[in-house]
This record gives sequence, C-alpha cells and structure tokens, in this order.
Amino acid sequence: MNEAVRATPKVIWEPQPGPQSALLKCPYFEVFFGGARGGGKSDGMLGDFASHAGLFGEDAIGLIIRRELTQLKELIERSRQIYGPLGAKFSIVDKMWRFPNGARLTFAYLENDSDAESYQGHSYSRLYVEELGNFPRPDPIMKLMATVRSANPKVKVGFRATGNPGGPGHLWIKRRYIDPAIKGMKPLRSKFINPFTKQETEIERIFIPSKVSDNKYTNNAGYIARLQMSGSPTLVKAWLEGNWDHIEGAFFSEWNADIHVIPQFIVPQHWTRFCSLDWGSAHPFSVGWWAIVPERFEAELIAIGEVGRENVRFQYQNNLPRGALVRYREWYGCQVDEHGNSLHNNVGLKLDVEELAAGILHRERKEPKDANGRPRMAYRVCDPSMFTHDGGPSLAERMGREPFNLFWQPADNKRVTQKGAIGGWDMLRARLKGDGDFPMMYFFENCSDAIRTLPALQHDPDKLEDVDTEAEDHAPDEIRYACMSRPYTRLLETKGPDRILSVGHLNQVVIDDVMDEVYEAPQKRTYERIR
Repeated sequence: MNEAVRATPKVIWEPQPGPQSALLKCPYFEVFFGGARGGGKSDGMLGDFASHAGLFGEDAIGLIIRRELTQLKELIERSRQIYGPLGAKFSIVDKMWRFPNGARLTFAYLENDSDAESYQGHSYSRLYVEELGNFPRPDPIMKLMATVRSANPKVKVGFRATGNPGGPGHLWIKRRYIDPAIKGMKPLRSKFINPFTKQETEIERIFIPSKVSDNKYTNNAGYIARLQMSGSPTLVKAWLEGNWDHIEGAFFSEWNADIHVIPQFIVPQHWTRFCSLDWGSAHPFSVGWWAIVPERFEAELIAIGEVGRENVRFQYQNNLPRGALVRYREWYGCQVDEHGNSLHNNVGLKLDVEELAAGILHRERKEPKDANGRPRMAYRVCDPSMFTHDGGPSLAERMGREPFNLFWQPADNKRVTQKGAIGGWDMLRARLKGDGDFPMMYFFENCSDAIRTLPALQHDPDKLEDVDTEAEDHAPDEIRYACMSRPYTRLLETKGPDRILSVGHLNQVVIDDVMDEVYEAPQKRTYERIR
C-alpha cells in the first residue's frame, strides 16, 4: 500500500480544461493566446514550456520575452513555484532555468526594437512573448521568429504570445490575429515559396481566446467585481470580455464611429476645400482632403455617371452643422501585400517627394478647378519639417516646382496646450465633441486609415496630455494639422434680457429690461415702529 502511494506522482501544475489545454495541445507554429484579463495566460506560457521540456529534453531551448525588465519579476516568481518542485535550477545572473534533463528557459527583455538584432544567430525551439501589445510594431517580433529552429528535426518548434486589447501594438495584433477569426480557434495559413527549391510551404497561426471565465482561480464574484470597478464601461468591456473593438486607455474617448463616420456623398462644388499632409518615407505618410460645411442650404442636384442621370442617394442631405470639417478622401502611404491590401505595419512606401506630389495630383484630377486649371484647394498645410533646408531645396519647395505646383504652408505643430495657447490634440478633441448636439468633424467611410488609427491612440505614459508616439500616429498628426488650420471654439449661448417698450410719464419712450426668473429684484420693504 505504501509503495502504491509513493508511486503516485505529485501533480505540480496541470492545464485547466479549455484554452490552457488547447494551448498545450496546439500543433500550429504561431499562437496568440488570451485577449482578456485573468484568463491564465502567463501560467499557460510557463506550463507550455514545462511540457515542451519534458518531451524534448536538452533540445528544448526556450526564450521568454517582455518589454521591460521590471515586468519579468512577477513572471519569474511564478516560475519558481512551478519549476522549482520539478528539480530545475534558476541562475539569477543569466535569468535561466536549467532542468534536470538539460532543457533551458531564459527570461529576457526587449526595451528597444533594435535589441532584437542581438538575438540573430541564436536558436530556440520555443519563443514566448508576454504582453505582445506593448510592442508598437511587429518588426522586432518577426526578427525574433527567425531564431525559432532546432537541429533536431523531431522537435516541434513554435512561437507563443499573450496579450490583452489595448497598448501601442493593438492595431497590428488585431489585424494579424483577431480580425481574420474574431472568435478564434480557426487556423490561418500563410504560403511561402522557397526561393532556392521553389517548394511551397504553409505556416499556420491561430488565436486561442482565454477569458476570466476560463480560469477557475479568478472566475469569482470578487475578482470580476474589481474588474468592473476598474474604469469606464469601454475599459471593462475590453478587460472582461476581451473585446478588441473597445480600446483600453484610448486618448480620444469621445470617438464614436456611429456618429463621426458618415456615408459618402458628392461634395458640392462650391464648398471650400483644403488638404493636409504628414510626411513620411520610411514610415507612412498621410494625406487628407477636407471640405468645410457652409451655411445650410437646399441640396443641389448633382449629376453622376452619364450626363443628365442623377442619383439622389449621393446628394448632400443638408444635415451637417455649419463650419464642420468633412474628411472626404485620404491617401495613406504604408506597405501593402501582393493583393494591394494595406499591411498596417507602420512601414512606409519609401516614395520620394516628387512621387508623392504626382500621387496627390493624380487623386485630385476630378477636383473642381481654379482659373489656372489647377485643383481648387483654398490652402494646403503640411508637417513643418518639410520646410527644413538641408544643403538644398526643402521638400515643400520641391513640391511647389513644375509640373506639380503644390504650394504648402507649415502647419501649427503645437501638440499640447501650453501658456494659454490651445494645443493640437485639444483642438481635435473639441471638434470631435462639437457643440454638444453635433460633432464638428466627420469622416467618410472610405477614410479607413484615419478611422482605424485615430481611436486607437493612447496616452503617453510619461506625459498624459500627449499621445504615445510609438503608436501609428501619422494620420492623427495630419488630422491635427487640419484642425489647427481651422481653429474651433465652442460657442456658449448667452441670452440677453428681454425688453419692453413703454411710454413714460413725460411722454418719453422708455425701454425696460424684463428680469429673468432666476433673478429676483429687491423688494421694497416697509418697517413698523415697535411700540
């Protein structure tokens, strides 16, 4: 009996049924695990390597990455509880676990994207990235993926990452893992052709969603209540439900796609139009075309298509407030895939300024023309850095030459409010809010990159009144230039006193103010002598 008891192994850790079990059994190379708070993500990563180490011994070589060193402390402490009883030894200097069978797992941090270069030439059978959303761009992660390999063909190598909605990397993570399969558990396949053998290879990735309800240790009323108390309904929805359409810590909480995004219509020809530009070559550039809503008027009939044929569906419906800005077209210069779809990877097209100018003119070919036959733009504002002279003509000057004739003025680049002058972000926020009933800024549905990136901006953790510049902020910067070129101040209604015309006792005309009910005129008092 005692021998039977001694033979029963002690369970140190085991995956919970559901997402954690699916993670350990997953046969695919690339896995994004999580999507909500309290779903057991970190335990899943540590447990996955323990399983991998047990299967492949000394060929199991793992690397687990976080953005900052301080973020590793809790993860290391949790690993002591799991790996220590298994006989593994931890080196504080190397931050490495060595298992009795020779398996190794190293903890490291990647504070700067360029730090990924130092791992080139390494080989890891398992790569883990905790809180992937802390990485604003996928580039360093993709470089690290190149280190996932093994000399033993029997070893099942793989990449595993965790994350929640929000963070500087929210957009690229959402596009890579969430949008193609919102509910997860659906393998996504990318095909690659070996340039030497011409052999086609498929690499699969998958999103395994894990929520608080999947973790028996946090799925209790107290923890869920604390999450519900943690912030706004938007934040709670992101943390509790793993909703990637609701962004944690959004800089512009006023954004509402149901209100600010409107159906396209034919912009009436007499509306004032202007253009804004944020320059970029290695990083994306952003060009926006704007129209200013004039006084209300009856919608004019506008022919589209064949001459004389009208489509009332595209008429302006006279339903926007006077002075509002309408973004009716944009050009966002980021890399695209073989099908022409934007990769949203924060990498630019690397066009020179002449190519950019030619592209702008091409997109303005159907704009109303001025007396010189040029697109009738009231003005153009651009990134002030385009006026910098560096041993030759500035970028703005080159765009103003023949045959382009695109003349720009430097945008007001104040980002935050200072010394009484309103900053660009506050000006943008004021237009999103509007007068309380209507916003003073709208976006056509075709302006997808502005709609994608503006609501995803987050606060700079070191300067809360500014945005986190590690995020994809090129279109928002360009929108900020547009807003600063058309200053907007919400007008507060002031109601003057009503007046009454009467004839005085000497036959003179008298105009008296009628006091508002809020204000009571002093009453004439009479006093009695107390006897």
